[in-house]
Amino acid sequence: MAFLDGAYSMVHMDNAADQPSQQDLKTQLEKGTDETKVDTMKKILTIMLNGDPMPNLLMHIIRFVMPSKSKPLKKLLYFYYEICQKLDANGKLKQEMILVCNGIRNDLQHPNEFVRGNTLRFLAKLREPELIEPLLSAAQTCLDHRHAYVRKNAVWALASVYQHAQNLIPDAPDMLQTFLAGESDTTCKRNAFAALMSISHDKALEYLSGVLDGVPNADELLQLVELEFIRKDAVQNQANKARYLRLIFDLLEANASTVTYEAATSLTSLTSNPVAVKAAAGKLIELSIKEADNNVKLIVLDRVDQLRRRNEGVLDDLTMEVLRVLSSPDLDVRKKALGIALEMVSSKNVEEIVMLLKKELSKTVNEQYEKNSEYRQLLIQSIHQCAIKFSEIAASVVDVLMDFIVDFNNSAAVDVISFVKEVVEKFPKLRSSIVERLVSTLGEVRAGKVYRGSLWVVGEYSLTEEDIREAWKRIRSSIGEIPILASEQRLLEEHVDGEDPETKQVNGTKTSSSSRKVLADGTYATESALTSESTANARLEAVKAASKPPLRQLILDGDYYLASVLSSTLTKLVMRHSEISSSQERTNALRAEAMLIMISIIRVGQSQFVKAPIDEDSIDRIMSCVRSLAEFSEHKELETSFLDDTRQAFRAMVQVEEKKRAEKAAVEKAKTAVQVDDVFSIRQLTKKGAGDGADEIEIDLEKATGGDSAYEDLSSKLSRLVQLTGFSDPVYAEAYVKVHQFDIILDVLLVNQTQDTLQNLSVEFATLGDLKVVERPTTHNLGPQDFLNVQSTIKVSSTDTGVIFGNVIYDSPSGTDTRVVILNDVHADIMDYIQPATCTESAFRTMWTEFEWENKVNINSKSSSKTLREFLDHLMKSTNMTCLTPDAGLKGDCQFLSANLYARSVFGEDALANLSIEKTADGSIVGFVRIRSRSQGLALSLGSLKGLKAGTY
Repeated sequence: MAFLDGAYSMVHMDNAADQPSQQDLKTQLEKGTDETKVDTMKKILTIMLNGDPMPNLLMHIIRFVMPSKSKPLKKLLYFYYEICQKLDANGKLKQEMILVCNGIRNDLQHPNEFVRGNTLRFLAKLREPELIEPLLSAAQTCLDHRHAYVRKNAVWALASVYQHAQNLIPDAPDMLQTFLAGESDTTCKRNAFAALMSISHDKALEYLSGVLDGVPNADELLQLVELEFIRKDAVQNQANKARYLRLIFDLLEANASTVTYEAATSLTSLTSNPVAVKAAAGKLIELSIKEADNNVKLIVLDRVDQLRRRNEGVLDDLTMEVLRVLSSPDLDVRKKALGIALEMVSSKNVEEIVMLLKKELSKTVNEQYEKNSEYRQLLIQSIHQCAIKFSEIAASVVDVLMDFIVDFNNSAAVDVISFVKEVVEKFPKLRSSIVERLVSTLGEVRAGKVYRGSLWVVGEYSLTEEDIREAWKRIRSSIGEIPILASEQRLLEEHVDGEDPETKQVNGTKTSSSSRKVLADGTYATESALTSESTANARLEAVKAASKPPLRQLILDGDYYLASVLSSTLTKLVMRHSEISSSQERTNALRAEAMLIMISIIRVGQSQFVKAPIDEDSIDRIMSCVRSLAEFSEHKELETSFLDDTRQAFRAMVQVEEKKRAEKAAVEKAKTAVQVDDVFSIRQLTKKGAGDGADEIEIDLEKATGGDSAYEDLSSKLSRLVQLTGFSDPVYAEAYVKVHQFDIILDVLLVNQTQDTLQNLSVEFATLGDLKVVERPTTHNLGPQDFLNVQSTIKVSSTDTGVIFGNVIYDSPSGTDTRVVILNDVHADIMDYIQPATCTESAFRTMWTEFEWENKVNINSKSSSKTLREFLDHLMKSTNMTCLTPDAGLKGDCQFLSANLYARSVFGEDALANLSIEKTADGSIVGFVRIRSRSQGLALSLGSLKGLKAGTY
């Protein structure tokens, strides 16, 4: 707290030191050069924008700044005129403003076009009729000025005056219409038509009707503003819509991309005819291909997606056109295009789409794109969706993907194997060909994850005796010579003997070698040498690094999880061969060979030949397979466990995924579905507060005008109140903290608890973390026992922990010093920015590996009445995270629970969590939650949430 007190004092002292006194400012204006006056005016404007009106400077600025000929100073002068107080306490125009009015009129007649244009821009912002009236004649003469910069600002100034003081210039529409008829500059014509449109719709329509045939050949700026008018007029005058549609169709072929985009947007707003919608969508797609800016591509594709949703099935013929956007190098643009195309896939175009996706997939192998691996995974997932939705293309898709499985990197190949597992379960007719293709690639696959998936498919779906024999042969060739340990040791001895024939000891500390050489004089000599242990180890590594079959190499590298999957696969093959084959001798031979392979793997893992020893879990799994092979003839339940239960579990998992996809599609469809018997409200015929329909309309209007997205009840508002000062402080303050998208709005209530008037009272806020104060509250005078509401906006840029602190500053009754009331801290609630989300299992694992920041929170709950599932639900509610672990994996009564959770922030940050808990004998819940994210702040903030903090529940 002492640190914060010092910080507040330093901030206040710095502000006081940086702000010059009014006398200093007057001196600088009076005696300074133009450059000095520019700096002084900037300081004055900054102080005024921060809440101090500084009315005593007006006369000095009129005397010493207004006569200057410096253009930068003149520009700052008009900024000052814009924000200074022009009226006195009685609401009448100040006497000094007569001098200001004379200066403005002189500038409106100034020979320099920049000064005139800048003055006209200021005139457009004036709202006081007493000031405007003497300036009108000078402003009207600017319509005939030789320079276009003056003329284009003059039309805006006159239109603004007409809007706010129509009685001062009632003939402004006629003036602008006449100006349009004689003007040749395109920018001036654009401004004039926009100004005329804003003050007189009828005059603008009259002008447009006269030049309608020439609109396609007009300038880009004029075409844009005319399209804006057409959209408005088509709503008011339905009779003109036919003419407008013909014109917009012509503008679709305009050379300017902005005109084409606006024309396509206008066309779809005027009509929902399928021909018009397809024409507009085609032009938008063409724009997304032609434009180089990726942001423009995304915006245009969003518009195409909106058209697709509003016109179901109309744009299906344009699916291949959308996929032309894949030529863009940006991954986000490709992802957007693929997402739109997949929603437009039908049985008519699915073959063409998959063929194009296959070509793109082959390019990722032969060519190098930006983010090549991510794009490849995106294509695989897209092909996966098409194949699952349309079974007729599944066979060709599987063949293509399996052709590339060896060339793909690890993550993409894992996606392919996941897809193959789902296809082989859903389409029984394809099982034989898929197993055959997988078996043929076993000798080329180098990734452990891919090998595991391939072995699982081979073990589950090798259903004929011929399939089993072929699979066994391929697996044996990929393992190599067995026993593995004995053969590797023999290879090592042969390698050493081949280099040093006389060396007999390899595993000792040192080995000796000798060789005979012919000397220069023709005699023979024997050369002996000692080989150190490090040299022997180097030879050992050389033997290990020699070319070996892939499965054997993976096992020697320490992938014992793959070894356990191999054991399970061999066990399934032996058991199924026993069921379908009448040759008991062949079954026994396979059984003996499988047991030899398994024991050989264990011996290798327990030897000194490998760096990483085998783990106990892998030993238990392999030994259980050995025992099952020895006893399955007597215990038929072992065959059921290996051959039936695992496939049923996988089938259930596939069904769950299908159910999820169906539910997601149903939810998306329900968003746009309208029942024929739904009640609809006509707002004009509904009384205020006359039922739920009226309330919904009010909420929709509130959203459309940028207001609150939902009405909060009293209890939710009270929960967001933060007390900033104590009840005994001279100023009591409390804040209502409201989060709106990327902003935090502090609505502060200030109560003067003294009997004195607090002068120049202001609230100053500062922040720690990724928060930024957008605006500073103005100064006020607060009467005795009076209260005041002020607002301050804080911009949030990330989910890192943020703290808002500040103080209340006011002058003492004597006015000699300043008094400060320090406010309590306000902590930004991270839960306002965390939203539940979902991702695939492979994406979760990839991010879990990549993210370097981890926060491990210990769990120790003494609540014995809660179950593990209830604790998981509590954690999901506390962190706004979604559970990615299927419900089937969480069912049942177990003393241990492990689940993966995922969420995303509104800033696009990913948050991952893994919960591992168990229930002890006394009923308490212990374990931990591991939270990972790309940024340290998000991981720490999630770990410090209420319910996780201090590890309690």
